[in-house]
Amino acid sequence: MGDTPPIRTTCPYCGVGCGVLATPRSDGNVTIKGDPDHPANFGRLCSKGMALGETLGLDGRLLYPEVNGQKTSWDQALDHVAQRFKRTIETYGPDSVGFYLSGQMLTEDYYVANKLMKGFIGSANVDTNSRLCMSSTVAGHKRAFGSDTVPGNYEDLEHADLIVLVGSNMAWCHPVLFQRILAAKDKRPGLNIVVIDPRRTKTAEMANLHLPINADGDVALFNGLLQHIVQTQMVNSSYVGDHTVGFSEAVNATQISQKDLIKRTGLSEGQINEFYSLFVNTEKVVTCFSQGVNQSSSGTDKVNAIINCHLATGRIGRKGMGPFSLTGQPNAMGGREVGGLANMLAAHMDIDNQAHRDLVTEFWGASNLAPKPGLKAVELFRALKSGDVKALWIMGTNPMVSMPDTDLVAEALAACPMLVVSDMMANTPTMGFAQVKLPSIGWGEKGGTVTNSERRISRQRAFLPAPGMARPDWWQMAQLGKKLGHEEAFGFKNAAEVFAEHAALSGYQNDGTRDFDIGVHADVSSEEYEALKPFQWPQPKEAEPSATRFFANGSFYTDDKRGRFVPTRLADKQQHKPKSKFVLNTGRVRDHWHTMTRTGKSATLSSHMGEPYCEISRADAQRLHIKPADLVRLFVKDQQVIVRALISTKLSAGQVFCPMHWNNNYASIGSINQLVKAELDPHSGQPALKAARVKVERANMSIFGFAVTRNEPKDLSADYWAKAITRTGWRIEFAHQRARDLPRLVREIANTDVTTADVAYHAPHDDQQRLAWFDGVHLRTAIYIASSPVEVSRSWAAGQLDTIFDETALRYRMVAGRPGKDMPDPGPIVCSCFSVGANQILDAVNAGCTSVSEIGKTLSAGTNCGSCKAEISELIHERSLLAAE
Repeated sequence: MGDTPPIRTTCPYCGVGCGVLATPRSDGNVTIKGDPDHPANFGRLCSKGMALGETLGLDGRLLYPEVNGQKTSWDQALDHVAQRFKRTIETYGPDSVGFYLSGQMLTEDYYVANKLMKGFIGSANVDTNSRLCMSSTVAGHKRAFGSDTVPGNYEDLEHADLIVLVGSNMAWCHPVLFQRILAAKDKRPGLNIVVIDPRRTKTAEMANLHLPINADGDVALFNGLLQHIVQTQMVNSSYVGDHTVGFSEAVNATQISQKDLIKRTGLSEGQINEFYSLFVNTEKVVTCFSQGVNQSSSGTDKVNAIINCHLATGRIGRKGMGPFSLTGQPNAMGGREVGGLANMLAAHMDIDNQAHRDLVTEFWGASNLAPKPGLKAVELFRALKSGDVKALWIMGTNPMVSMPDTDLVAEALAACPMLVVSDMMANTPTMGFAQVKLPSIGWGEKGGTVTNSERRISRQRAFLPAPGMARPDWWQMAQLGKKLGHEEAFGFKNAAEVFAEHAALSGYQNDGTRDFDIGVHADVSSEEYEALKPFQWPQPKEAEPSATRFFANGSFYTDDKRGRFVPTRLADKQQHKPKSKFVLNTGRVRDHWHTMTRTGKSATLSSHMGEPYCEISRADAQRLHIKPADLVRLFVKDQQVIVRALISTKLSAGQVFCPMHWNNNYASIGSINQLVKAELDPHSGQPALKAARVKVERANMSIFGFAVTRNEPKDLSADYWAKAITRTGWRIEFAHQRARDLPRLVREIANTDVTTADVAYHAPHDDQQRLAWFDGVHLRTAIYIASSPVEVSRSWAAGQLDTIFDETALRYRMVAGRPGKDMPDPGPIVCSCFSVGANQILDAVNAGCTSVSEIGKTLSAGTNCGSCKAEISELIHERSLLAAE
């Protein structure tokens, strides 16, 4: 049996929406390549996309429905769910139940869930984890444009002369788009990049200007910019007069003194003036913003402060200019299109708009359309804890890790009388609370559509069979709809029928009055759906496809067709920050995604960052007596995490940064969102995940250790541990306060009843122990222990699990903790795409490579997704400084 032809599909990670060619091989593996014909990426993939083939195994999958811990059939499981939901609704009303969905679901899944809850159950208690990512953008768009419309597209990034990145580590979080920008800059060196971010991220390393703004200083900065636009007479008076309202009110409401501007932003007068000068003197400006803007208690005002500046200059909807929201999840946009947020209806309609409600009721034949907006994500879990919501279905997301205030989430889930969780994986932290567990198909097994950040709809296609009894999410929702008595409304036979109905609703009684219209696909057949090529909306049924940009000539989706300037207010008083507390900024790392449900299965992706960490400034580290690789404790009252210290020159004193991915499947105490309290934006309901207040101190440990082992240790009693998969086993970091517990820890890691190793080294004078066990010619486990963070080459040690040890002398290399001269050590992995380590890059620099491009020619590092280019550049720079001393 030979290999099958490649299947065109779409990446399941960020909102860039890259096209993928997936080729199932005869040996059961899948080859992944970028699709050169997809207009989002033209063949490029990031490190996560490149490693998708490593994430497709069935280990850890949920394969059968379970009710109260017992395997059962789908019919019995859904009967149980339907009966419990129906009984709850009859007793307590429709608002006693809810759905919590995911931006990683397909549009078809989203559509059926929203139709069921809002149209037939009669509640709008259906929200999504996109509330945590992009809901402030939605609110900002609707306030300014009258609709949730992204005005521009990716092509504008290549035509702009100034790109402003606000709260976006684009090089790591949207790397394929960032490479398009860098490629444009190579062709046009005059293209300027400004990065506005409290940290000097890898994106900032590649920028012309970095503005290390204070947390939540964005409204002040852009209000000041609006004033500067007025003062320098750069207002586009004809555009403002012909197409907008509220300009004077916005300008008057956003007055800020230079002194207050400097105080609130933390920037110097020179930095502010340089940015303002670039903005007003450059016609083609694109301002991209992401989680650093959205995940704030003032996120909506931040969005509108940015949009105000573009409206004032008329720089919107034209080639190379406009405000541009960078979506976090692969289908947050698709979820927004079908009304996946609790305050929206399907097809970008409003639940508070009676005409829209009548239209949707008529189209669906809805028996009980929700009369008002429902509970937003944080509100939903609060209602679950209080008992106001008594039945909840969580679909394809892991709120026990991704939500703020995760202790409250745990209490809410534990208190829920009827909790259904449908997911691919059997052992997520959220799944452990479920009474009903339902197996869903995942990427590679399911088919449907997703919408990326530039409004481009693409197909995800199946190239693997559904494992076990796993089923699509839309099918599960449709079956529940039938069992609740709505047979006709949920009689979908396949995803194509769902998409066709979604498209038909978008065009129903539209006639250009609503932005979202893909009515041309309302009659799509299964064959046409299968062959569907990526396209941007709008695409009305009986008209030529509209231009791919909005608002250049006005015609907004407000009642008077004019755009709205929105007055954005500064906080009444700067938040007081006690000297004992730090501002905690959370975010993503380059090679992991959300709660690691998928990326944690990839050895390639886990090789870059193998454990949770805390970036802390050099000054703060010295003050707190924290040394490189120490463990640090971050805490708020009785909540704490313990993570590795990464001493950095990239952020200011008083700030720390921790990634949000790790959870108790991969680290003992690294789930950072338990420290983040749910402070909400009043307009969007989005929680502030970017500026929590925490205390930081050195974690006092007596013993530190590192291990590699073939078998995953399931239960470790260490006070701190973190584990990451390797190609043939696991790597483990651990530490403990009591030295007397060491023998037990060794037995747990080595999976043995004795602590006598096949090869050992002991150095009592510095408390070092190095132990190795072998199964025949293969290394089974190696453990390195010391009284301070262990110095051993991690990547080299993990690679020894693949080595043949057929000579006794070779085994003693394991306790040496480093390779012999005949075994070069690649060092920490920098380029995940080609597994190139820091030592290899430094060797190439020593051999004469003086640029990132020369490193690429020599080692291939940085030539694929390019997200490691900033790190390569840093290594070259550091080695050059050493050589100059």
